Amino acid sequence: MLERQVGARKTSAIGFGTMSLSLDGRPAERDAIATIHTALEAGGRLIDTADAYSLGEDDFGYSERLVAKALHAWSGDDSNVIVATKGGHIRLGQDWSLNGRPEYLHAACEASLRRLGSDALDLYQFHRPDPQVPFAESVGALRDLRDEGKIRLVGVSNVSIEQIDIALAELGELAAVQNEFSPRFTSSLAELEYCNRKGIAFLAWSPLGGRAAAGSLPGAFSAVGVDHGVSAQQACLAWMLAKSPTLIPISGAGRQQSVTDSAAAAKLDLDAAELGLLDAACGIGESDLPAVDEEQAEN
Repeated sequence: MLERQVGARKTSAIGFGTMSLSLDGRPAERDAIATIHTALEAGGRLIDTADAYSLGEDDFGYSERLVAKALHAWSGDDSNVIVATKGGHIRLGQDWSLNGRPEYLHAACEASLRRLGSDALDLYQFHRPDPQVPFAESVGALRDLRDEGKIRLVGVSNVSIEQIDIALAELGELAAVQNEFSPRFTSSLAELEYCNRKGIAFLAWSPLGGRAAAGSLPGAFSAVGVDHGVSAQQACLAWMLAKSPTLIPISGAGRQQSVTDSAAAAKLDLDAAELGLLDAACGIGESDLPAVDEEQAEN
């Protein structure tokens, strides 16, 4: 599969998220593990998870335990697989809340290490800014964990450009920003452009608009897909990959068939006219697009 860079490591251009394997309506564990194996067999080398991906407080950490079981049971070489997890969201019963206090993030990281059975987390991301805690203090906790050798790469999620700058100031080096981006949610184009210029991996969550909207992409994606004999979803992911060499869509690993379809998007080349058509369908003008560094794009 086409490769992209996250910090000092190379990984697959398509990442696979485990949220849909962990929340309400999730598949049986054996089926979820089979789906993760399908993603790995298709060349996926970035598996995105979080401690809070679970049915609720009593089930906290389910997704991390699931990923650990899947990797343990896989017959392939997992030495180049990046497991990206997150901390900072908590569950109160079945509700979602936030805790960005440094002492909590230290404890959350330790718990993630135990669940994933690892001495150091490949990529640990602060899940979402906590308005009750200065952002620099939360990111500073991840810096300390990195310096202690418990985190290899640090990322932040659901952030603004101002918060990216704070993270860079605290960390010196930021491996990834994970924000929502899809044809129906283009509000993070400015953050994508900024990451493109800074050489920071931009992990796009819900690239198809989430489970509820994945089947209702703008009609132009279906039209382009038909021209290439592929799904609208595959055309969408290929369009996203063309946006920036730093962009890695995190495709939901809901079913084995959809995982295989998503992985194939890395091989789909769209021409300038098709990309322009899809941009217009999403309300994106030429001035909104990241300026692609040609040398970086070739890598």
